[in-house]
Amino acid sequence: AMLSPGLLLLAWLPACLARHSLQLRAGAPRCYSAEELSLGHAPPHLLARAAKWEQALPVALVSSLEAAGRRKRQAGSPGGIQCQVLQPEEVLEADIHQRSISPWRYRVDTDESRYPQKLAFAECLCKGCISTKTGRETAALNSVPLTQSLLVLRRQPCSRDAAGAPTPGAFAFHAEFIRVPVGCTCVLPRSVQ
Repeated sequence: AMLSPGLLLLAWLPACLARHSLQLRAGAPRCYSAEELSLGHAPPHLLARAAKWEQALPVALVSSLEAAGRRKRQAGSPGGIQCQVLQPEEVLEADIHQRSISPWRYRVDTDESRYPQKLAFAECLCKGCISTKTGRETAALNSVPLTQSLLVLRRQPCSRDAAGAPTPGAFAFHAEFIRVPVGCTCVLPRSVQ
């Protein structure tokens, strides 16, 4: 079986980012003044060392999700989350998240203190899974999110003097791994209903 480039990327990124994480964590984080930070963003050398975020699926999807959101708002389309009846003839050309028996949608998660600030988070559309026989949701199985570990930079206020009080506009940056939901799958329920 051939692996898609997306799956290969998901397997490669955690190991690559772990190496960068060790470099970023070495020593106490430097406190950058407001003058050293361009519009409050992380210093370019930290961003360059952290990761090639544009290659990560949660980052790569953001621009297309935002564009789709603008189109829906202009068209007046409802944007609610719902578990729909599966129509095989309608989903043959659809993306994998729409063809799954545990379908999901993506939403843009924004965190001003994180770099990247915007990430695509998957949200399961069904509590159960879609029956391949009826095309309708069944509680015999549960939909659960699949997560990916992603290295991000976290911005925190810091002090530029010995007093210890945060200096206005000054920030330190540290690396941390977060769990990002990237899709959904079907599992057996933990208990029989």
